Amino acid sequence: MAQIREILQDMNPWWKGEFNVEFNERELHKTIQKYLPLKQIVAFTGLRRVGKTTLMLKIIEDEVRGGLNSHNILFFSFDEFKDIEIDNLIKVYEEILEKDIRKGKYLLLFDEIQKLNDWENKIKRIYDTFRNIKIIISGSESLFIKNKSRAILAGRIFEFKVETLTFKEFLDFKDFNHKPLNLYNKDLKKLFNEFIFTLGFPELVGIKEKEIIKKYIKESILEKVIYNDIPKLFKIKDVSILESLFNIFLEEPGQIVEISKLANELNISRQSLSLYLRYLEDSFLIRKLYNYSRNKRKIERKLKKYYPTMLSPDLLFKDDILSKSKTFEWLIINQLKAEFFWRDPYKNEVDIIKDNIPIEIKYGKIDLNGILLFMDKFKVNNGYVISLNEEEEKTFKNKKVKIIPAFKFLISNHI
Repeated sequence: MAQIREILQDMNPWWKGEFNVEFNERELHKTIQKYLPLKQIVAFTGLRRVGKTTLMLKIIEDEVRGGLNSHNILFFSFDEFKDIEIDNLIKVYEEILEKDIRKGKYLLLFDEIQKLNDWENKIKRIYDTFRNIKIIISGSESLFIKNKSRAILAGRIFEFKVETLTFKEFLDFKDFNHKPLNLYNKDLKKLFNEFIFTLGFPELVGIKEKEIIKKYIKESILEKVIYNDIPKLFKIKDVSILESLFNIFLEEPGQIVEISKLANELNISRQSLSLYLRYLEDSFLIRKLYNYSRNKRKIERKLKKYYPTMLSPDLLFKDDILSKSKTFEWLIINQLKAEFFWRDPYKNEVDIIKDNIPIEIKYGKIDLNGILLFMDKFKVNNGYVISLNEEEEKTFKNKKVKIIPAFKFLISNHI
């Protein structure tokens, strides 16, 4: 109990005085405002270091400024303390601040909740017992990996994924006012190139040294997720295959995976490979794209593409055109949260299909063959090409293809 007492006081500095969090505005912070007054649990999931904890601390600051007694807010992270039980936390909290959580309005925030055994039932019990308590939780893996979790908390929870920074958020971090857009083209091109080197992580904004970025990605994210989080969650004894699989995507983003072929290369079964892919997905290390079809039954059976949610720093700093093209494609795929690509039997391809609209990504030469074939086949009249610098609109019969620089596309919300 003495240990919990010290930990709680360290994690809750607002109990003793004024609390201010260093926070750059995020789009999700605005989105969740209408959900906070509701009874339902708010859950944040997402990759390590994307800003889940900072967002929780910002909510605490907001609530205190909004009039909630700072002594009625309890925050705890289970990241390094998975053996501490919630009931004990609350008991010590009540003792320290001479509180009775049955009386008054309270806010409880539990970070990295997935580290706590049987967390679903423990959170459910608090939710069902106390109508006066608002609960906010976070997890660095999908909190609903286990089907029972979703069933236990059905109707009691709103889940939000915290993504890496968007380009617009990056501009806010840099305190750069980009309007009117055409006035700042030159500045935005420069900032877009700077943004690429952050890989979307808030803590890398302003960092340009390769060794720092490489060390950050390796030690702050990959080693913790691959060697710690995933093995403990899924009871994996040998992580070497998992690491090898992820490195394949890290070095060659956008690979089309043939399960049988890749399983043979890794000397594992198809079933094992499918499981490892799911582990990487559920831990937000890779993004899966389905081959587009209007027939939903066909989608799951078709080939799939995989992109890492971060890039190898070695690839990031290469100067050759092929490497820069791969980096550019990777960035746009993740910025648009792509879910579908299109490829026909003749290997004609479109990089992204979003809301039935084709989007090609072209770092260099503009080739419209794939996008026009898609538009003909699916009777679509509008498409986009995201370029590095080129901008124009082309018309083919009744079909329009807009070529737009990436920095403009990501700011202007064309889709």
